[in-house]
Amino acid sequence: MEQADGVWRVGFTKFATRMLGEPVELDYEVELNGAVRKGEIVGWVEGFKAVTDLYCPMDGAFAGGNPVLADDIATVQTDPYQRGWLYAINGTRPDDAVDVGGYTDILDCAIDKMLGTT
Repeated sequence: MEQADGVWRVGFTKFATRMLGEPVELDYEVELNGAVRKGEIVGWVEGFKAVTDLYCPMDGAFAGGNPVLADDIATVQTDPYQRGWLYAINGTRPDDAVDVGGYTDILDCAIDKMLGTT
């Protein structure tokens, strides 16, 4: 989701938060305003069910983590599409990027194939 001119918020879908479980800890491996590349690991998040790396979806500069999460990391799970975003990137959205609705459609299709309902 574009937050301001060229600054994009990156977060989890509700599906991803279910797979993670209750979030416990979050950390970033890049410095504020540090250059990042698409596919690069920018940090990690730990939940009761799993630990996962956080990958950068585009080239740009790391614009920082969500300050809300320092006080209430559970916001990742309770409000992933608004207040619970993970971090921000300053850059240009790649042509192959999808928004949360598009990504949800991709997940729904994959789940349907796994379940044999399509």
